[in-house]
Amino acid sequence: MSALLDSLAAPFDTLPSRDAAGLGGARRAALDAAMRDGLPHARVEAWKYTPLRALERRTFESVDVAPAIDPALLAAIPSPRIVFVNGRYHEAGSDIAGLPAGVTLQRVSEVLDEGETDAAGFMQRSYDRSDEVFARLNAALAAEGVVLRVEANEQPAQAVHLVFVGTGDDSDQAWHLRHLIELGEGARLNVVEHQLMAGDHRHFANSILQVQLGKDARLSHARLQDESDGATLIHRTDAVVGEDAEYRRIDLELGAGLSRHELNVVLLGERSHVHANGVLLADGKRHLDTRLGIDHAGRDSTCELVWRGVGSGRSRVVFHGGIQIRQGADGSDAMLSNKNLLLSEGAEIDTQPVLVIHADEVQAAHGATVGQLDPTAMFYLRTRGLPSEQARQILTAAFCRETLSVLEDTGMRDAALARLDHALERSIPA
Repeated sequence: MSALLDSLAAPFDTLPSRDAAGLGGARRAALDAAMRDGLPHARVEAWKYTPLRALERRTFESVDVAPAIDPALLAAIPSPRIVFVNGRYHEAGSDIAGLPAGVTLQRVSEVLDEGETDAAGFMQRSYDRSDEVFARLNAALAAEGVVLRVEANEQPAQAVHLVFVGTGDDSDQAWHLRHLIELGEGARLNVVEHQLMAGDHRHFANSILQVQLGKDARLSHARLQDESDGATLIHRTDAVVGEDAEYRRIDLELGAGLSRHELNVVLLGERSHVHANGVLLADGKRHLDTRLGIDHAGRDSTCELVWRGVGSGRSRVVFHGGIQIRQGADGSDAMLSNKNLLLSEGAEIDTQPVLVIHADEVQAAHGATVGQLDPTAMFYLRTRGLPSEQARQILTAAFCRETLSVLEDTGMRDAALARLDHALERSIPA
């Protein structure tokens, strides 16, 4: 057994909400399965390019209290917002008094305290594959998070901000967060998910976000990850999109030492749609891994996926873009584009687009490239008097900004652009 799993499992017997809402048996089963099967090794295809050898020797402690943070860190993030620091609710930084009508926001700990099985039903999901060890650990150990619901036909204008801050501590800490975003029929919502750092730290954060979109619902979702170089993030998003519903999202992966994000979307209803873009910006020794699993189950469903990767220093970028079109999902239209820039000889980029089609009368296309900055464009900028590093920064920024088009809300797009520009200045100094 690994030191990592032993340390993560240790708090289970003292977990306050372990048996709440009838979850006790499911939690115990999830933990037993995780400990029995252990961490996936390099021969497991889903983890082939993200080895866990170094991580499995580390140990982490659980978190009891949210430490204080500098209020200036939240100054640019408007309300309504809910803040978690080191996996714990931060009341001083949160402000949900201005939630729009028809929108409810609860903490998972509150839902568990109420003990209502229906409200906590989303936490009863089981994870059957042996390589889903972190999802199993989350199912067993998550005691905090967000439950965000929008009633049918409600369409609030302002975005809801979910803020997760990692900050330094004397020990290496771990936490597990579980979230739900649920939109009723005809509802609309903009959500911005911020993952920030306050100083250097080496924490382990394991989170799952479940998204449920009813008929004709529409969710715009930006996830801006800019964590500490020592942080390890395991993040998973599972979305189910109903008839005529639309899920638009962008993921900016700009920080962390090791970050892995699995985005699984089931296009369940007819004419359901997902438009997801992302940027993987890796410098230093970062390891950024994104794994997409798009499942066309409904007829005439569509997906548009545009991901950009940049590797510099001795970093590694891993991308897997999986699209499946099920039998009967005729009329599906799928498009995946993954382009990558290698900015140094020491960096590595692994990309793997996969199409599996079991239906007739569909359109599907995918493409992946790994290259370098256009020498003609570099020459042009240099002839205009720009230093080499500044020219590299300008061209790299243009390469990445293309993905922001998925965000129609100007406030969300400006927030994402500011984060992206800051990260580019840090990773590619002018």
